[in-house]
Parts: sequence; structure tokens; C-alpha cells
Amino acid sequence: MVGVHHVAIGVKDVPEAIEFYGLLGLYPLPRPDFGFPGAWLQAGNQQVHLLQTETVPPGAENHYAFHVEDLDACLAHLEAHGVPARQSGRITGAGKQAFIKDPSGNVVELNQPDR
Repeated sequence: MVGVHHVAIGVKDVPEAIEFYGLLGLYPLPRPDFGFPGAWLQAGNQQVHLLQTETVPPGAENHYAFHVEDLDACLAHLEAHGVPARQSGRITGAGKQAFIKDPSGNVVELNQPDR
């Protein structure tokens, strides 16, 4: 195995999700027409694939994390755009963490690892 290529996330509104994930620096990529709405986004060296669904999102135990360089700056940027966050503080071995929800209710962890 080389690493994670992409994570697929179910969302209720693809354009709204693209806008939300754009706040985190993800940007759209070309996507083949699979016959259903979705989008592919670049996230550093990995991708996030958005798939439109009406399924209720899973609980917080099913989440994914983005590595951020400066959690405080990221949270200030999100707050300025009306995105609330729950911050966990520093966790030994894991660094600083915060949790947000995308517009479909998916839990997203923001992680600034200890150096």
C-alpha cells in the first residue's frame, strides 16, 4: 500500500458541499459522468469524492480528519464564514484538534499534529 487515494463522502447538496470544502482549501477536479451527481476535490496529495445522497450521515465515530498547519488560523477563517467548531485542546500524541460539520452533517476533524 502507498497511502490513501481518496475518501468518499455522502452529501445532500453537491454545490453547497463544494463551497464548504473550498473554505478548507479543497478545489474541484474533473470528474467523469457516472450518471449521478457528485464532485471530486483535491485535498493536498489526496482527494475527497462527494456523492449526492439522501441518506442521513453517520455518527461522529465515522469521521475523517484534515491535517492543518495552524488550527487557530483555520478556526478563525471558518468562524468568519459562520462555521461553528468544537475544539478539543491539545491531546498528547495527537496534537490540537477541533471538530466541525459540513452542511450535510458529516463530522470533520481538523488536526494540527504535534511537531
